[in-house]
This record gives sequence, structure tokens and C-alpha cells, in this order.
Amino acid sequence: MYEFGLTASAAVAVTFLVVRRGRRVDAVAPWVAALVLVLLGVSATSLYTPVDDLVPVLDSTWLVVHVAAAIVAGALFTVGALATLAQMVLSRGGREGRGSSELGDLAHTVHLVAFPIWTFAVIAGAVWAENAWGRYWGWDPKETWAFITWVLYAAHLHALATGGWRRRAGWLAVAGFAAFLFNFFGVNIWIPGLHSYAGV
Repeated sequence: MYEFGLTASAAVAVTFLVVRRGRRVDAVAPWVAALVLVLLGVSATSLYTPVDDLVPVLDSTWLVVHVAAAIVAGALFTVGALATLAQMVLSRGGREGRGSSELGDLAHTVHLVAFPIWTFAVIAGAVWAENAWGRYWGWDPKETWAFITWVLYAAHLHALATGGWRRRAGWLAVAGFAAFLFNFFGVNIWIPGLHSYAGV
């Protein structure tokens, strides 16, 4: 979790710098910076564990493929969640305008990019599971919450394409991000399973 947290912090910062170009979304920048600093702080103070022998299941090329895809998708989900929340706050405060529209456009763009990457991460995890444990899917808590995250983001994108649901689609994106965070923190720390080696 320590290494994932450090790498994810860098990925979130780089993702925001890349996607903000040409957009007026600097209102989200302090929130991105704050979230990155919190994740770095939690990683350095609470998630660090001394280096130990590599668990045999981790000695696989699929580790790099699966985890890299999860980090990229997670960084995009993070930027998308912050942009979605900022847009929802502006809309609720009656301050809709170009800034709100640009935040919505940013969130929609990053979610469209993140969703297939997350889909690939889940599929790569299933292939890795078959290599490591002899089955593609076993409803392990980590697998289950990855699937819940996938379903919530699929519902979000579907809601954006459905006339009567557009105004509520943001809540599905926020729920998807909450499921993503629970998968990283909650499952790794509190729920035992085949992925227990990922914990603190």
C-alpha cells in the first residue's frame, strides 16, 4: 500500500497537470494538491512496512500490468471525482457558467478515459488470478469491490447518456470513487482475503 500510495500521488498530480491544459479548472487545483499531500502523508506515516521477501504470487509480469492500469485509472478517477464535486457545488450554489461547464467537461473526459483502463485492470487481475490461484474470479473482497467500482462508473457513464439522469449522474461518479477508495483502504486494512498481503 505504501508504494501504491506514493505512485498514485504522483499519478494524480501528473494527470491533473496534463488534463487541465486549455481548460479553466484551476479552482480544483488546491483540492488536488490537498488530496495528494494527504495521500503522501498517510502513505509515509501509516502505510509503510519494512521490505520483506516477495510473496510468490507477486512474482509475475501481471503485477506490473494490473497495478499500473489500476494506478492510471485511479488517478483519473481522483481528478474526475474532484471535478465532479466542484461542479456539483457550483451548480448547487447557483453559480453555473463557463467554469462549471468546463469542470463537467473535464470530469466527463477523464471518466471516459478511466473506465476502459479500469476495465482492463479488472480483466488483467482476473488473468493474473488464474495464473496464481487457478481461477479467474472467486469473489474475493478485493475482486468484489473492484467490480462494484466498475458497475458504479458504468452506471455513471450510462446516466450521462440518458436524458433524465444527467443531473444525478455526478452522484454515481462520487459513489464510484468512494467504492474505489474503500477498495484501496478498507479492503486492504480491515477485510481479510487472498489480497491480504497488500495491507499494512
